[in-house]
Parts: sequence; C-alpha cells; structure tokens
Amino acid sequence: MIAAILAGTCVGVAAGVGGYTFVYAKGASYMSDAPTVCANRHIMQSHLDGWYKSSHRNVAVCNDCHTPHTFLAKYYVKALNGYHHSLAFTTGNFHEPIQIRQSNRLVTEMACRHCHSDIVDEIDALHTPDKDMSCIRCHNSVGHLEF
Repeated sequence: MIAAILAGTCVGVAAGVGGYTFVYAKGASYMSDAPTVCANRHIMQSHLDGWYKSSHRNVAVCNDCHTPHTFLAKYYVKALNGYHHSLAFTTGNFHEPIQIRQSNRLVTEMACRHCHSDIVDEIDALHTPDKDMSCIRCHNSVGHLEF
C-alpha cells in the first residue's frame, strides 16, 4: 500500500514538473517549423539574426538544415535536442556561444548534401574517398551570416 502511494506520488511529481517545464519552456511551439521558435531562448537570437541576413532565409528554415527530412527522424532529433537544451538551460551548464554537437553537425551536413546534391556529387567525384569532405567545414556561416 505504501509502495503504491509512493509510486503514485513520484509519478505525479514527475508529471507535474514535466508539465510545468513543457509549458514554461513553450514546448508545444517547438513542434512547428517557425524560425522564431528557435530563438525562444536568448542564446539562439544571434543565430536567428544571422539567418535573417543569409540567402538561406529565402529557401530554408531552421528545421530544413538542422533536422532530418523524414518525419520520425525529424521529431526524434527535435525531442533529443529539446531534452539536451532543457537540461543545459535548467542547469546553466552550456558553452556560450552555443556550439553544435557532433550528431547535429552530421544532420546539418546531410541536409547540405540533400539540397545541393548535384553540386556535392560533382565535388565528391574529384576527391579520394579517404578524405573527410564536409560542407560546413568551409561553409560554416552560410546559414547564419555574421557581420
């Protein structure tokens, strides 16, 4: 009996804290593709400002470059990033300026290659397979111009 009460209390507290965090952090807004959502937290404002200055603003939003293009993979990455961002912002344990994680770097690289496949295929054909070719190594500020 006491174990059931304790388990129910734990579930209730977890649901309450999770619900409050979701509402406080505007969790539902992250389900959209609106670029302004990415700047819900001040740390991303400079990236949004840079996107407004870039040529990509006319053809792509944040999710086009920073999430996979399939439905399940997109929302998996969004959920995983949401968890990591929530943890980092709640604890204050994050690098400023914010830095892209290796897994997200790969997602962005694949997005470049998806949208620019005709150009990338020609470039890749000129290089040996053992070379690590990366679009964002040379074009790291294309989507977020800084002046």
